[in-house]
Amino acid sequence: MAEPILTARNLVKRYGRVTALDNAHFDLMPGEILAVIGDNGAGKSSLIKAISGAVTPDEGEIRLEGKPVRFTSPMQARAAGIETVYQNLALSPALSIADNMFMGRELRAPGVMGAWFRKLDRPAMEKFARQKLSELGLLTIQNINQAVETLSGGQRQGVAVARAAAFGSKVVILDEPTAALGVKESRKVLELILQVRERGMPVVLISHNMPHVFEVSDRIHVHRLGKRLCVIDPKDYTMSDAVAFMTGAKQPPAEALAA
Repeated sequence: MAEPILTARNLVKRYGRVTALDNAHFDLMPGEILAVIGDNGAGKSSLIKAISGAVTPDEGEIRLEGKPVRFTSPMQARAAGIETVYQNLALSPALSIADNMFMGRELRAPGVMGAWFRKLDRPAMEKFARQKLSELGLLTIQNINQAVETLSGGQRQGVAVARAAAFGSKVVILDEPTAALGVKESRKVLELILQVRERGMPVVLISHNMPHVFEVSDRIHVHRLGKRLCVIDPKDYTMSDAVAFMTGAKQPPAEALAA
């Protein structure tokens, strides 16, 4: 059996008297789409923030490719190859698509102009952005220099996912990627997620949308009361089962608990 690419063991995160993570475990296998589901307040956001460097757990260990890692910022997680697309997308509406793709990691022009005068290598950035968007089938975006605010919700999500897939060398985490989208745009984003996996990149998908979760995920991590309750295969359970496990209406079978 393949070794997980990303694991967490006994993660604890407290905010005053509130325990958001209570000895939580997590495993992501290479090349899979792992959905993370849980009721509001179950601690899924804290789990994802701990893995992506947005919060530092009080206790526990995170391993990436078998090596212990300790992130104190999202920049460190990004440097290690973990890219996260949050619900608010973290795009700058007034900037172009190319500028948004390279925000915080702009390419400098070669030679003196780049080194001394910090001139940007715009042609290289535009070419790279166009290539990454076309790889993910986002050719509907004609002009790489158009401002992100002129794009539809689905196209903006596409740019954010393309950026994560382009720079995430090991793991892509997507937080509620279809939450604010219509049916047609949601469909496009789900196709994007599948394409990211086809390129060999494991994806962590946090979502409340059960039909989407069951359609694209290989395994489902159910989070409840600050910890992993169970991991289920969507082919073996129904959406009703998943919701019942999540809310505590039904106990998962022993083999799922052991997963």
